[in-house]
Amino acid sequence: MIVNQKLKAHLDHSFKLTHDLVTHLDETALGLDLPKLPSNRMAGQLWCIVGARESYISGIVAGGWKGFSCSLTTPRVKASVLAALEATHKDLCDLNFANLADIQLELAFGLLEHEVQHHGQLIRFVYANNLTFPDSWNRRYTV
Repeated sequence: MIVNQKLKAHLDHSFKLTHDLVTHLDETALGLDLPKLPSNRMAGQLWCIVGARESYISGIVAGGWKGFSCSLTTPRVKASVLAALEATHKDLCDLNFANLADIQLELAFGLLEHEVQHHGQLIRFVYANNLTFPDSWNRRYTV
């Protein structure tokens, strides 16, 4: 049970970091891409983060993977992205991690891996586009 609470705490911290970065960036940054590299725009990365949060949390609640879907229709609109990040963070906070079955625990670890993997991609976006990081990212990732 202690591991489950630590996992939830790591998810909470990771979710806060994503929110901090979006809050820190100008809305125009959401439309940027990685120059001369095959990659989705920053908005596409955020759309995927929101969709993964919604999908993994749905799977945790249901006790098994139910497929991927994303409700975020305007990933280049900062207010929409922040609202979706906040809603999914609330959904995470509402989850009871005390007695997760193995499949639920696997889905929660998958969600953490996915979120952190996108942090690495977002770091590349920020550097490639000469943007800056919020203090929380400097403390966590030494960027």
